[in-house]
Amino acid sequence: MQVLLTVLAGIFLLATVSIFAVFALAPGTAVIYRPLLLSAFVVTLFISLVSIAWLLRGLLRPYSQLIGEARRAPVAHSGKTQNEAAFVLETFQSVIAQLQDQQKELQRLTEHASQRADSAEQFSDRIVASMPTGLIAFDARGNATVMNGPAQALFQGGTDSGPHYRTVFADVPDLANMIQDCLATGRLFRREEIETTHATKGTAKLGATVAPIDAKSDGGARGALCLITDITEVTRLREQVALKRNLESLGEMSAGLAHEFKNAMATLHGYAQFLQSIDHDQQGQAAADALLQEVRNLSEMTTAFLNFARPRALQLEDVSLDELIEECVRELTPLFEARKVELIVSPAAQTTGVEIQADLRMLRQALLNLLRNAAEAIPDEQNDRRVIIDGEIEKQKGRRWATISIRDTGLGIPPSDLQKIFIPFFTTKSHGHGVGLALAHRVITEHGGTLSATNAAEGGAAFIVRMRVMDAPGTHASGVLV
Repeated sequence: MQVLLTVLAGIFLLATVSIFAVFALAPGTAVIYRPLLLSAFVVTLFISLVSIAWLLRGLLRPYSQLIGEARRAPVAHSGKTQNEAAFVLETFQSVIAQLQDQQKELQRLTEHASQRADSAEQFSDRIVASMPTGLIAFDARGNATVMNGPAQALFQGGTDSGPHYRTVFADVPDLANMIQDCLATGRLFRREEIETTHATKGTAKLGATVAPIDAKSDGGARGALCLITDITEVTRLREQVALKRNLESLGEMSAGLAHEFKNAMATLHGYAQFLQSIDHDQQGQAAADALLQEVRNLSEMTTAFLNFARPRALQLEDVSLDELIEECVRELTPLFEARKVELIVSPAAQTTGVEIQADLRMLRQALLNLLRNAAEAIPDEQNDRRVIIDGEIEKQKGRRWATISIRDTGLGIPPSDLQKIFIPFFTTKSHGHGVGLALAHRVITEHGGTLSATNAAEGGAAFIVRMRVMDAPGTHASGVLV
């Protein structure tokens, strides 16, 4: 608009000069045209002056606004008498300086906020990494975004970058289904117990909590957080305590009954021997012999049960694990040769020179029962016939523990029977009384140790004895091992 006014003002000025020139330089012009030319000159001059004034007003308005803004600007001035241009320039320079200072302060605050964010992120990463519990976070598509060390140790799929939950939990479909349900419906799973099979550790139990992240109003979730803990040992200890209490109650209740039953068996044994001494025909003699044999079997079973139900006090002494295992191997060599089973003591066993405090006779009987049970668990028609004894030392909470593993290459233990095998008189064999494993369990728990059974990943069953090692050579732990 200002440019247009400038062009118009120029045109009008040019026209005014032209008319003035014609009027001034042409005196011979007819008198009749002179008033018209004079009027045109005046009008053109007026319009030109108005246009120039309008143009100047438009050009000076921003300058006036700039001076007004400079007067209102919150800046300090030198106080010297200055013209308007110098005043505006000084104000402009002061504002620029303030903006630069504010830019520096803003940059400093931004760097400080970035450092705090990085520090908070690093702190969160350290918290996640130091958690003993496995932690995995999944996004809405089911891809893992966070996975700490314990979680990677539990699941093989955790080594990939951003794996899907179906890949991470390929061996634990129940857990994968929980993640799927949580992402789809926002459902919370709290302290779920899941059984899985580990490639090297065999059957294990996991405790899992799956929680939605930022649940949606429509019922879904934008992510899922999964906390996982290996509760295998806790579960075994819980089962061991429950079994020990049950066996103690069973022993107390049955001891009196077994004693009376043994007295009756002694009477029956006498009558059976008397019948055997009387002359009979061949059929009667066979019946008397069979009766005497059954009475003897019942008497042996009753004696074994009494030994279990009424244990004697432990006679603790220093026991070398190597010597104890060698003695058991020598004693059972005829049995293993008769059954054509190879008894192997692992060369990698770490029990050399390790001593524990134990009742030698009772602990030897317990190990003999476990080894005998392992040999008898291998079917006659099976080709791979081995029993492997292995041992290791581990440290937990400042204490050393010896672990002896006895593994066979048999058919393993049905999962439904794993919780029953230490109950007296429970057996899956066609012969035997079902007291050997119960007695071994009681003896080891009385020593403050644990006895657990599981199915090995390579096949067959594995019985694991865990007992505390003496604190130092020549020193004893006080009382019964705990």
